[in-house]
Amino acid sequence: MANPTIIDIPHSLGREEAKRRIGARIGELPGHIPGGVAEVQAAWPAEDRMAVDVKALGQSVSAMLDVQDAAIRVTLRLPPMLSFFSGTIADAVSRKGAKLLLAPPEG
Repeated sequence: MANPTIIDIPHSLGREEAKRRIGARIGELPGHIPGGVAEVQAAWPAEDRMAVDVKALGQSVSAMLDVQDAAIRVTLRLPPMLSFFSGTIADAVSRKGAKLLLAPPEG
């Protein structure tokens, strides 16, 4: 794996609401990954940290989402083949992550 890519997604939701939204919306992640078929596994190994593993198009990406009071810090570990696109991937994670996190909850 290449060096981690760090992305901060600012928010004004507070830690608890940010955690609630991440947990409620993580199931939408496969729909935002190119290729149409992605396997996503997510777990909370610590109170304010979600571990996410994504497998798509023969590649695996792992991420840690550290929920802070005013930001979500995403630490991505990209396989060597995808590390060439780390800037593009970081931009997409930042834009789509903010959109999912800040969109009003459904229902």
